[in-house]
Amino acid sequence: MSDSAPSSAQPYDLLIVGGGVNGAGIARDAVGRGASVLLVEQDDLASYTSSSSTKLIHGGLRYLEYYEFRLVREALTERERLLAMAPHIMWPMRFVLPHSKLVRPAWMLRAGLFLYDHLASNMTLPKSRAVDFRTHSSGRPLKPEYTKGFVYSDGWVQDSRLVVLNALDAAERGAEIRTRTRLIKANRVNGLWEAVLEDRVTGKTSAVRARALVNAAGPWVARLLSETLNIPNSKSVRLVKGSHIIVPRVFEGPQAYIFQNPDKRILFAIPYEQNYTLIGTTDIPWKEAPGTVGIAPDEVSYLCESVNRYFQTQVRESDVVWSYAGLRPLYDDASANASAVTRDYVLDLDTTDGAPLLSIFGGKITTYRKLAEHCSGETGPRAARGCRRKLDRQRSSARW
Repeated sequence: MSDSAPSSAQPYDLLIVGGGVNGAGIARDAVGRGASVLLVEQDDLASYTSSSSTKLIHGGLRYLEYYEFRLVREALTERERLLAMAPHIMWPMRFVLPHSKLVRPAWMLRAGLFLYDHLASNMTLPKSRAVDFRTHSSGRPLKPEYTKGFVYSDGWVQDSRLVVLNALDAAERGAEIRTRTRLIKANRVNGLWEAVLEDRVTGKTSAVRARALVNAAGPWVARLLSETLNIPNSKSVRLVKGSHIIVPRVFEGPQAYIFQNPDKRILFAIPYEQNYTLIGTTDIPWKEAPGTVGIAPDEVSYLCESVNRYFQTQVRESDVVWSYAGLRPLYDDASANASAVTRDYVLDLDTTDGAPLLSIFGGKITTYRKLAEHCSGETGPRAARGCRRKLDRQRSSARW
């Protein structure tokens, strides 16, 4: 029998393609509900989008401007849960928002922060408040023309570690995690998925069967559908490149800053690894094939110019000690502006021939756990035994 011959072994309940935060989160959730799970990732865990974020656990203050109230409410609720579940890799942070007369009026910021404080119940983090930078310590790094603003709460996360811990917990509960393993092809046969996998280290192929297939391939979600599975789909993904720079510490203190740019985009400056400041991010439409990306010189200039509008200590391009970039696979809602594209997730379920295929478009780190819960429900009882049973609360809230 060849390496790729159909396997006679018992089929998995779920075959998950993609080892980012969504794939790892779905694996952990599904195996906790009693499903047998195989997750495959073509490279290493969190190799792409999930390790290239701004590393925030947040509700998404600016999403209120686009009336994404449900997304913000869900994200704020998840922010509280995540901070309680994993305080060793996530922690609260206060964000300083200077008011710029060139962008949004102060009343709009105040109204947005009021919503941000009250959209979700049982909030434990300190609420927002107005500050006078002429007397408040957070105003010291700022240029003197910025005299007033606000402070509010959100969270910080070690993003790639979050992915790895989800995968480890899934594996401890019985899931099989195969990194550097690529899905070559998959077909529906007699109500099951028959898939051929390639070990990218040895080059050997193997065949597996699964009751349901989850396409959590991130930037590759559309290509996996059209090229690997040869399945037409009306939904599409919009790739947006986000780049960050790290420079020597620009300001003292544990607080982070969020700045408004004249182009209506926002920018973060965050304490990073004790002696540095993380600055990001950009929103650049990406038309090329997904994969490893890097920051462009004009992005470095943009980030430096943006923070230099606010900080007294000026950041030069030569100050950059490291940079990173990643592709965000956003659900294409036809927005003309890349910054306005929804950060919400869309689940597309195809149940042709009784073998479910669930494709994930979009999403954000903060809501990965909620997305995983929805996926377990969408794939149905055949895909995961006991999938619709209520998850034991003690297991759900256990710390890693």
